[in-house]
This record gives sequence, structure tokens and C-alpha cells, in this order.
Amino acid sequence: MTKLISKISVIALAAGLGFSGCTNKFDNINTNPDKASSASSEWLATNILTAVTSKDISQGTNFRQPFTLGKYIGWTEMVSDYQYNRMVRVDFGRLLVLRDIDPMIKNASTADLKNTFEGFGHFIRAWQFFQTTMQVGDIPYTEAIQGASGLIKAKYNTQKEVFQGILSELDQADQLLAKGVNFSGDFIYQGNVDKWRRLANSFQLYVLINLYKKTADADLDVINKFKAVAARPLMRDINDNFAVTYTASAGYCYPWSSTPAQLNSFLDYPVLSSYLLDPMKATQDRRLFYMAEPSPAQLSAGKAASDYSAYLGIDPADELGVIVTNKKAGKSCAVNKRYEEMYNAEPVGLLNYWDIQFILAEATVRGWITGTDAQTYYANGIKSHMNFIAKYAPASYAHGMAMDDAYINAFPASVALSGSAGDQIKQIITQKYIAGFFQNADFTAWYENRRTGYPVFTLNKNTNLNTPASVLPLRWMYPQKELDYNADNVTKALKDQYNGNDDPSNAMWLLK
Repeated sequence: MTKLISKISVIALAAGLGFSGCTNKFDNINTNPDKASSASSEWLATNILTAVTSKDISQGTNFRQPFTLGKYIGWTEMVSDYQYNRMVRVDFGRLLVLRDIDPMIKNASTADLKNTFEGFGHFIRAWQFFQTTMQVGDIPYTEAIQGASGLIKAKYNTQKEVFQGILSELDQADQLLAKGVNFSGDFIYQGNVDKWRRLANSFQLYVLINLYKKTADADLDVINKFKAVAARPLMRDINDNFAVTYTASAGYCYPWSSTPAQLNSFLDYPVLSSYLLDPMKATQDRRLFYMAEPSPAQLSAGKAASDYSAYLGIDPADELGVIVTNKKAGKSCAVNKRYEEMYNAEPVGLLNYWDIQFILAEATVRGWITGTDAQTYYANGIKSHMNFIAKYAPASYAHGMAMDDAYINAFPASVALSGSAGDQIKQIITQKYIAGFFQNADFTAWYENRRTGYPVFTLNKNTNLNTPASVLPLRWMYPQKELDYNADNVTKALKDQYNGNDDPSNAMWLLK
């Protein structure tokens, strides 16, 4: 990636040096005095935000990939790499949009707007570097995206250094956004700087909970840092979700929908997993009816669509032939038709209010924070997700089991936290997993499983495409472009972390 950026920069620089003498007069003559000579901060903010949100949430079959890796669904078209744990080479393309941050700040028209765009920029940098390091471990950070300055081969920072940088940038985002003003160009929060500040702080809690194995590291001081950030302004309800809302236009419809505006030819292939359905069946959780279609075989056997026993989950670790056979026999569940038939089925959140409530519940169970009991946060997370579904999903899609306020308010007590701290964390992650269905498109559920072990995914040596088949993978492999154009630095990173082997089975610093 860095080589590609540098090549572009070198070409641009060479063109400028090679032609400046003979084109200066021509450029002066042909300059349009009515056209802006640089992109506005607002336009750049829109471009950045689009790259991080709506372009990052794929459409059609690519939309389901994080949920295949997270074992929410099985895929019956063919063997799916993610379903069977084959990890591929990633790329660092998500970092390219960071080139727009400096000009966005520079072009701000007032000092207050500069604070806003600088704070927004720090959040975006933290978000993109976090998503990148979570995939592979050590990455370029301090020297990343500097091709224009002539830096061709970026060195790699340790994952600890990257996390320290991310936490620092989010602190800066909080401070700058607190002094900022509302701005244009924002299709998520309509320029509400307070909501951006709350998002930056909420995201920092997510970053910190991922550092739970590093609480003994004095440099990070994870627990005290978590306490401090938890006292800042955070997301208040589902209206603060970091989410994309969809419209009835091609390319802007809900990613899984198939409507006249946007067709989806992959509707017949997913079947829902037991990891998603069984916990809801066991607790009489009506969200099941909003997520799934009943098993045809169970309906033929006389079960009603409103009966929990009408819903059969598959194990994505089973052989594809077994899953396909069960599907043909009607012994599986399809995705609820609302996701297919509605162009605006629901906003897709990359970080949601309920995620933060579950994080606060976990932190309370771990003893990091006090003052509010874990059950309160846990209940808030469940109720907010239920209210979200009830708000966006018509009752006609609930198979006669629609959720009303009375049901939603009473439900958390039926799954109240109990037992040891480990038992309670398992309950919290289970509820977070349910709430993550077709949400959190940046592989959040898989990261949570990798971090906590929940839900417990089946390890089937006969179908596991990881090497060795006796273990589940822990990471992706480094980009081929880095191996081709930045070999010395990526080779050193592999040696420092993984004994020189780009092996998906090796644990990164974060997991040790």
C-alpha cells in the first residue's frame, strides 16, 4: 500500500517538476476564477465518512461475509472460506482515505471548525488503524500514509504502540470536539459535534475492553483509563448509533434487500445457525421471530410460525453436504423476509448504543468500574436492541410474536446475570452476539469470540480449512502488496511477532 501511494506521489512530483516551466503561463491563462482551487473541508469530510461507513458495509453476498466468519449463518451455494475458517490476505486499503484528513483540517474556514475537523480526523484515524491492527497485529502507524513526503517504505509499529496511538488520538478527539461546532457534510449525525464526541468516547471503551489481557501493563493503565473515559459523555440511546440509514435508490438500499431499486441474487443461500437461534429459543426471546423464517419441515409437521420449536439452527462447522441436505429437507431457517423485502430494513450500525452498554456491563463484572450494577447496563443493552428492532421492523414480519413495551421491559429479568464472573461475562457476550446479527459489519462478533471464547464455536477437524485443522485461526495474513513492495519492514514485523511465519494460527500481542 505504501509503495502504491509513493509511486503516485513520485509520478505527481515528477510531473510537476518536469512540466512546471512550460505550463505555468498556460495554467494562469486557463484558471477558472469561479472554481474552487481546493476541496472544501465539508466535501472531504463527506468523502472520508463515506469510505468509513457506507462503502465499508458491503452489498449482496459480500455483506454476509462478517456474519459467515462470525458463524451467524451457513452458506449453501458452495464452500465458503470464512464459514470454514480459511483466512485470506487482507489489504491496507482502508488507510488510503486518511490522506484526506490533513487538507480537511487545513481548509477549515474558522478556528472552531478547525477544532471540529481535527477532532473528527483523530477519530477517523483511530477507527481505521484499529480495524487494521485487529486483523494482523503490527502495522505501519507513525510512518503510514506519508508517500507525498517521499517516505516510500513505512516501518511497522508494534501493536502496543499502535494501541497507545489510538488511545491518544481518541483523547485528542474528545478534547477537540468539546471545543468544536456543528458542521456540514455529515450524513450520520447531521453535523452534531456532541454526538461525534460521544462516539469517540464510546469507541475508546470498545478499544479498552479489547485490552483486557493487558491490565498489568503500566504504560497502558487500562483500568484507570477505562474509568476516566466511562465518566465522559457517551452514547445515550439508539439515536446515537454510528449507523448508516438506507433509502430506495440503487446502491443506497439496505445491503441484503432485493427490491425494484436494487436486486440481490443471493437470497436463497444463507441458513441461520444454532449459535444465533438456540439461545433465543432457550429464553423465549421474541427477537428470533424478527430474524428468522420458520423451518418448512416444522411447519409441515404442524408447528405454528409463532412456536419457538418451529425454528431449527444448523452448525456452520458441519460438512456442506450435510447442511445442503438439511436445507433441501426443510430442516433449517432462512433469514427473515424483512431483510430481503424492505429497502430500509434497519440502519446498519458499526458501533451501537447497546454495544457500549454491554461493554460497561462487562467492565463492571470485571471490577473496573463501580456505581451502577452490571445488570442495569446489561438490561439497557438488551432493551435498546429490542426497541431498535420494534422501531424498524413492521409487526407483520414477527410471525405473530411482536414485541411491545411490556414484553421488552420485562424480558431482561428473565435472563438476569447470575453465577460467577465468568458465567456473567458469558451471558453478556451471548446477548451482545444476538444483538450483532446483521450489525457490526467490521467482524466484531468474530473478534469477540477470539477475545472471550463466546459463543463456543464447534471445531470440526474434517471441515476446518485452517492449518493446522486442530485449531481455529486467530488472524488474517499480511497484504501481498506489502510483501512485494515493503518486504524488509513486513518481514521484520513477522519475525518480531510470529517467528517469521505469516500463520493465521499465531496469536498477536493483543491476545497474549
